[in-house]
Amino acid sequence: MSVGLVALFDDVAAIAKVAAASLDDVAGQAAKAGVKAAGVVIDDAAVTPRYVVGFAADRELPIVGRIALGSLRNKLLFLLPAALLLSLFAPWAITPLLMLGGAYLCYEGTEKVFEAVVPHHAHAHEAKLAPVTLKPQSAEDEKVSSAIKTDFILSAEIMAITLAALPQGSVWGQATAMAVVAVGITAVVYGGVALIVKADDAGVALAATPLNSPLSQIARPLGRALVKGMPVLLKLLSIVGTAAMIWVGGGIVVHGLELYGVPAIGHAIHEMAEAAAHALPFAGAAAEWAVTALGSGLFGLALGGALIPIVSSVLAPVWRTATGRH
Repeated sequence: MSVGLVALFDDVAAIAKVAAASLDDVAGQAAKAGVKAAGVVIDDAAVTPRYVVGFAADRELPIVGRIALGSLRNKLLFLLPAALLLSLFAPWAITPLLMLGGAYLCYEGTEKVFEAVVPHHAHAHEAKLAPVTLKPQSAEDEKVSSAIKTDFILSAEIMAITLAALPQGSVWGQATAMAVVAVGITAVVYGGVALIVKADDAGVALAATPLNSPLSQIARPLGRALVKGMPVLLKLLSIVGTAAMIWVGGGIVVHGLELYGVPAIGHAIHEMAEAAAHALPFAGAAAEWAVTALGSGLFGLALGGALIPIVSSVLAPVWRTATGRH
């Protein structure tokens, strides 16, 4: 009996070692895959704050929380199983779906630029699209819904990059690593966004530090700087977020075109980026990234500009006809 018990303990210990090694492998794979997706994560963090601009301070964190839950739902319930199923049964469908999502990002980002540059025409465009709305929603619901839709495309890119970075192996191992990346990235992005949007409230609290406090000489000026600086930072992040939508979307479509035998645009952007890196050897990587983003952004802006009349004059009327909304 004692020998059998010792053998059982040995078996349990061996299983525990295997499980621990598997967890270490998953953690390592998730970390490597998360690094690969870092560029899209930064874009995601830049995009989100613009959705809370204009709302009361007490609604900022609830809005961020709703978007974060929607993002997690996108990644875990829809994108993770869809990515695994597509990679197993229809890998050919991944690229066109990503390109479709990239085109949507270009359209939405360019629409925001259109609204800023020519607001009168932008309102006319919105009026054409208004009947497409399925049900009346509050301004907050519309913002959250729009943010989650945008997050879906960015999350799809994150999950696709993550899956591509994982080694071939067990489907369950890949699923676990992707889930770890999904939860970690969502926490980092929306935790950062929550800190950004509430920094002005922290500034107010710091600025109200009592004068007799030993920290008042530091806290009060810092608080006033935060209060004055955060509206500017949020506006800047709104601009960067819109630009990120366009250059990420444009980059997705350009990469897809390369895979389908239309490499001219991608090659041109790559050559310009390499030329910039050689011209600025002290900041080669930064110059290469900036030129790549600029080239992808210009292409995305052109694509989004082409899609605006198509959506308003073709897709919206077809949708209204199909749904019986006039």
